[in-house]
Amino acid sequence: MALMTGEEYVESMRKLKLNIYMFGEKIENPIDHPILRPSLNSVKATYDLAQLPEYEDLMTVTLDDGRKINRFANIHRSTDDLIKKVKMQRLCGQKTAACFQRCVGMDAFNAEWSTTYEIDAKYGTCYHENFKKYLRMVQDKDLTVDGAMTDPKGDRGLAPHAQPDPDMYLRVVERREDGIVVRGAKAHQTGIINSQEVIVMPTVAMGPDDKDYAVSFAVPVDAEGIVMIIGRQSCDTRKLEGSQMDVGNSEFGGVEALVVFDDVFVPNDRIFLNGEFEYAGMLVERFAGYHRQSYGGCKVGVGDVLIGAAALAADYNGVPKVSHIKDKLIEMTHLNETLYCCGIACSAEGMPTDSGNYIIDLLLANVCKQNVTRYPYEIARLAEDIAGGLMVTAPSEKDLNDPVVGGYVDKYLKGIEGVSTENRLRILRLIENLTLGTAAVGYRTESLHGAGSPQAQRIMISRQGNIGRKKELAKAIAKIKD
Repeated sequence: MALMTGEEYVESMRKLKLNIYMFGEKIENPIDHPILRPSLNSVKATYDLAQLPEYEDLMTVTLDDGRKINRFANIHRSTDDLIKKVKMQRLCGQKTAACFQRCVGMDAFNAEWSTTYEIDAKYGTCYHENFKKYLRMVQDKDLTVDGAMTDPKGDRGLAPHAQPDPDMYLRVVERREDGIVVRGAKAHQTGIINSQEVIVMPTVAMGPDDKDYAVSFAVPVDAEGIVMIIGRQSCDTRKLEGSQMDVGNSEFGGVEALVVFDDVFVPNDRIFLNGEFEYAGMLVERFAGYHRQSYGGCKVGVGDVLIGAAALAADYNGVPKVSHIKDKLIEMTHLNETLYCCGIACSAEGMPTDSGNYIIDLLLANVCKQNVTRYPYEIARLAEDIAGGLMVTAPSEKDLNDPVVGGYVDKYLKGIEGVSTENRLRILRLIENLTLGTAAVGYRTESLHGAGSPQAQRIMISRQGNIGRKKELAKAIAKIKD
């Protein structure tokens, strides 16, 4: 099958019978719902960009067997693949200024590929063959796949099996001859309502008593027993008001959901881990590494838009040549490009796994994500500084267009000559959207907690920093002999 166009993707989503709830009501038509449609448009953009010749090298991959696929469904076979992944993510962030939602599935594919290979090598299972067949189907149909890792966790001081409520981590509740039945939930699921499939993974390393929780599989998102409950976002109901200006980014956005698996059946050929608890940690670590690499691309692309918006705000305010404004834009650029450097570095230092696909340098990937937990916050602070207080005190688009007060708004909120009040307010609302509004979910808080909270990266940096080797280097220079 050829690559889907954006419109074909949208129509494929219309065919699904999704079980979605928001604001206490079941959403019968999520495709055209004003709050949800911008998030669908962000995924659609990944299909649209793959159709453009100028982005073919980044957005698509031609496999050894001649099939041309979307890079979001690719298994990385070289450091060049890893680098192009980051560049593709930066491009998508630049084009949407939002979360485009396909990174988690791509990162899950690559973690599953190598982990299932190693499980099969030890136990003689067929997980790798299951996954290869599944991935072939995804590639040929050009599907979007959500990756579901984060469990609710309940009491975080207790292991999965020790929870008072055993469903706080997703688990196998029944093993049948033809498959398994699972129960539990996955939280913070970005983009699952815009996916055709979901890959479920464990969320922590596990011991022998957690065997039923050591499970990974894939199912369609409209499988019986799956319920999706949409999370609130700051300023989300502005999308119901019919204002293009006030939402800041009227075309693109993101969305998250709590996803409940209420006794969902998984057939045998879609199971990738089933009780081999000692491999849960490997799958988690590899997925986290790939996803921490991803943040060196996607957040940088959104940062490019925010920097551009801040620079425009300075222009419209009449202060583009003021020294402290120029210095703040330089600092924003410095921080943003540092994130990109980390994403490229961990990719360039990648290496092959036993299965043949390439994994990033895990130390550098964790350094990348550790920086992402900090720098977007400073970039956002500087953008707010440059924009000024009008970003959050400006009247609405309806007030600007009102026959009674519109003239006052237009007169008193104008900046430099030659730029309309409307355009000045539009750029300020975009900055508000990225720093405080709906897009702040993806640019700020997700930068902190996505792919693991800050301490998770610090633990990995401690493990992989090789302090012992560094001590030996110092001893050699200092001529110390033990």
